[in-house]
Formats: sequence, structure tokens, C-alpha cells
Amino acid sequence: MIDINLIRENKDLVKENIKKKFQDKKLPLVDEVYDEDIKVRELKTKVENMKAEKNKLSKSIGSLMKEKKTDEANKIKESIKKSTEEISELEDKVNELNEDIRKKMMMIPNIISDRVPIGPDDTHNVELKRFGEPKVPDYEIPYHADILESVDGLDKESAGRTSGEGFYYLTGDIARLHEAMLAYARDFMINNGFTYCIPPFMIHKAVVDGVMSFEEMDAMMYKIEGEDLYLIGTSEHSMIGRYKDQIIDQNKLPLTLTSYSPCFRKEGGSHGLEERGVYRVHQFEKEEMIVICEPKDSEKWYEKMWKLTVKYFRSLDVPVRQLACCSGDLADLKYESCDVEAWSPRQKKYFEVGSCSNLTDAQARRLGIRSKNEKGTYYLHTLNNTVVASPRGLIAVVENNYQKDGSIKVPKVLQPYMGGIKVIKPKETK
Repeated sequence: MIDINLIRENKDLVKENIKKKFQDKKLPLVDEVYDEDIKVRELKTKVENMKAEKNKLSKSIGSLMKEKKTDEANKIKESIKKSTEEISELEDKVNELNEDIRKKMMMIPNIISDRVPIGPDDTHNVELKRFGEPKVPDYEIPYHADILESVDGLDKESAGRTSGEGFYYLTGDIARLHEAMLAYARDFMINNGFTYCIPPFMIHKAVVDGVMSFEEMDAMMYKIEGEDLYLIGTSEHSMIGRYKDQIIDQNKLPLTLTSYSPCFRKEGGSHGLEERGVYRVHQFEKEEMIVICEPKDSEKWYEKMWKLTVKYFRSLDVPVRQLACCSGDLADLKYESCDVEAWSPRQKKYFEVGSCSNLTDAQARRLGIRSKNEKGTYYLHTLNNTVVASPRGLIAVVENNYQKDGSIKVPKVLQPYMGGIKVIKPKETK
């Protein structure tokens, strides 16, 4: 949510930002908020004046009664009664307008960075840099589901019976490799100065409203029937929600946190679920990183965070690239975002394995996350980034370490988490 002062002082800037995000249908919201905000301030001034006059009249009643001017005192009492009723009605109107303003403000997108490429959808995202040499071996690399099944590591058929499409069983050494990647990601982030957390996996709607737009919520979140609880789509949701309505001591900033969680997503819409594989599924596990910092430091942390994801994947022998997300591909709360994409030697192209975002004070305003200095309280900036989400990250490791004989090399950094296993072999050669 943006600062309403931007609408009061520079409506054109807010409108231009909406146009850059190709959300022209939201343009009328700016004028509606502007007009309603004026009305609210007018009504508040009227209420304040009426209360001042009411207090003045109230003080006169005692004098009139002492002077035996009962009729005059009663008239003033009646006037005060009517004034009180009118004040109450005006205050109700102010509350009603404020709630309408709040709802509309939550639909107006955050101001985007000047660095964000302008484009309507993800086809206009821009490659910024590559890390590692993308290679295609001189032998065929099968589809990832076939590789996983060949080493007895994937069972989607049984998951279909227990849970339906979009679920899976990982088994044996593949399940172990999956967990090794997450355990290594945890230690990797701890070694880079982040504090490890395991958060709640369900959150209240008030937190959901604070961390994402309404459109995102409807497309992603699973609601627990009969409860004010939603399953998280990423640990960012509950990690940021942890600081709702808190004033954080400046001496504790920045907060640099890394968190593990299972993640649950509807994955509806145009992307759909992957019928055979495990690239787009309803349930996965993720190691996330979260930073809450001073406003002046958020762009610096943004650069640090996406580079950590690159460093993580390069340590697994996976070539990656950084892709700047264009304006139309940014969620409403984001100031700037980039994807880290891993090389697929089978597809001969890159695919998304992580996303880093700077939300400036958009989430903090919704959730009331602040700090305090000599000038008073102010909103902090929040950032989030994927360290690794598996099984998507698992696909990248498996494809880039697949060997001609059908075996999978275990990256050296993961071997201690795999009991020293260096190679995962196909079923028939075990």
C-alpha cells in the first residue's frame, strides 16, 4: 500500500505508475481516493468545530441554571443533544469513507523502481547476467519425471489416488537428495549471517491481506473451512506477519532471517499443473530468506539477496541467470523483482527456480511494521527471496548432474547430507 500523501500531492505520478503496470482499469481509483480523502478531512474539521462549540455550550449551562434561566438552559441542552447525534452520524460517515479509501488503496500498486523494464507480461522480462556455462551433453537427457522414476525416486500414480493431481511421493535416494538440498540451504544461509526459523504454516486473513494483493490471494491460497486460517504459499507470509503492529528497535535492524516451510498453492489459471512431472505442483518445500531493514538500505539488501541464490545454485554445479521482471509481471506490492533461473540441458533453456523482491514499505504499511527515531515512528522496508524451492530446484540438480549411464552425480556439498553417497544409480544397476 502506498503513502496516501502521494495521491494528495502527485496524482499524476500514481496514475503513470498504474499505466506502466498495464492496469488502466485501476486509474479511476486514484481520483476516487483523492476526492474521498478531501471529504474525510472536511468532515473531520466540521466534527472538530462542532465538538468545540458543544463544549463551549456545555460550559454555559451551569451559569444559566444558577441564574434560574431554565428555559434557555434546556434549549441549549436540546441543541447539544442534536449536535451529539449529528457528530455521531458524521463520525460514522468518516469511518465509512476511511474504510472505502483503505480498500481502494490496497488495490493501487506500489510505485515501481526506475530500473524495472516496462512490459505487459513475463515475455518482456529481461536477462541481466549469466553465471556458469550452460552445457548440453552429447547424450539425451530424459524428462525429469522419467529420470526420477528410473532411480525409484518418484511415485505420482499413488499420489493421484491419495490426493489427486498436483501431488507426488518422493522416495529413496531422491527423497534424501531433496531433503539434503533443503538442509544444505539452511546451513548455507546460517553461514551467511541469517537466523534460522521454522514459522507457523497457517495464518489469519489479516496477515494474508497484509502480505499480498487480493488477486494473488484468490489465485494462490487455500482456506481452512470454518476457520480464520489459510495455508501459507511461502514462509514469507508468516515470517513478515510475525512483525504485524510491532515497533522494532533500530538497534536490532536489519532483521535477516531464513525460514523453512512446506508451501501450498492452488496453481490455477493459465499455468496449470504439470500432469507427469513435479515442476508445478500443489505442495512443495522451500528455504526462504527475509530481510526487514531501514528504508535507505533496501536496495543494497536486494542486490545481496539474489546473489546469495546464485551462489547457492552455483555450489550445486547448476548454471543460472538473473532475469529482471518487467512492470506487468510484478505483483502489486513489489517495487522491484528478479527471477533466478536454472539451466535445463534437456530443454536447452532456463527455468525459474527462485524470485527476489523488494517491496519497500508496501507490506509494512498494511501490517503496521515500524521503527522509531527522534522524529517519530516510520515504516520499514521488507524483502524476500527464495534460497531453494524443491522439487523445482531438485529438477535443476538432477538434469545438470545426469550422466550417460542414467546415474545422477550428487554435488560435493550435498554428499555429507546424503551419508557420503556420491552417485544415485538407476534401479537395474543397483
